[in-house]
Amino acid sequence: MKFISALIVSSAVISGSAFAAEKAPAKGSEKTAAKTSKKAEKSNLPAKFEKGVLVDSKGMTLYTFDKDTANSGKSVCNKDCIEAWPALAATATDKSEGDFTVVTRDDGSKQWAHKGKPLYLWVKDIKPGDKTGDKFKDVWHVVKQ
Repeated sequence: MKFISALIVSSAVISGSAFAAEKAPAKGSEKTAAKTSKKAEKSNLPAKFEKGVLVDSKGMTLYTFDKDTANSGKSVCNKDCIEAWPALAATATDKSEGDFTVVTRDDGSKQWAHKGKPLYLWVKDIKPGDKTGDKFKDVWHVVKQ
């Protein structure tokens, strides 16, 4: 009987310490998690470079339009143009960061720009990595790194 009681007490002690180990974070992991979380909150970039080409969050190629004037704060692609070349939409709360700025379109909606040039998608690009709009009519270009 003493043996069974000792075994039960030992199991409880071992279980308790195992439980405590599960609950306690590894040394330094709280700081690392906090830093990672701050970086994620800090950077809300609308696009990134993949294989030397700027793409949106879905991996779709982004383009600029020669008729847009860099740093003018606006896009000249409207009406039929914007149907074929959808703007890389920004929200009213998005903020400029690094090479990315937000411009206001003629209809009041917001659009991302890179180095002052508004960014667009191309409706004929079907899957991530497509670049079928590059050099279209010699005025549309992929954004290269």
